[in-house]
Amino acid sequence: MPARVPGRAGRWSPGGILTYPSDRLYREVGYLAYHLHWSLDDLLDLEHPERLRFVDEVARINTRREQGV
Repeated sequence: MPARVPGRAGRWSPGGILTYPSDRLYREVGYLAYHLHWSLDDLLDLEHPERLRFVDEVARINTRREQGV
């Protein structure tokens, strides 16, 4: 039986697992695999915030390269 949330009479705890959209995960992993040549296992072992940080860094490098900096 789900636990009640303290102070919220009649409401149940939301609980459950939140999922990350699989299409977005594929885009991120594909982008990093293309640019970093890391294995799928290595990329999937990254925690979400860490993977996003790598995506941002690779994008920043690509932008600077395109601008000739």
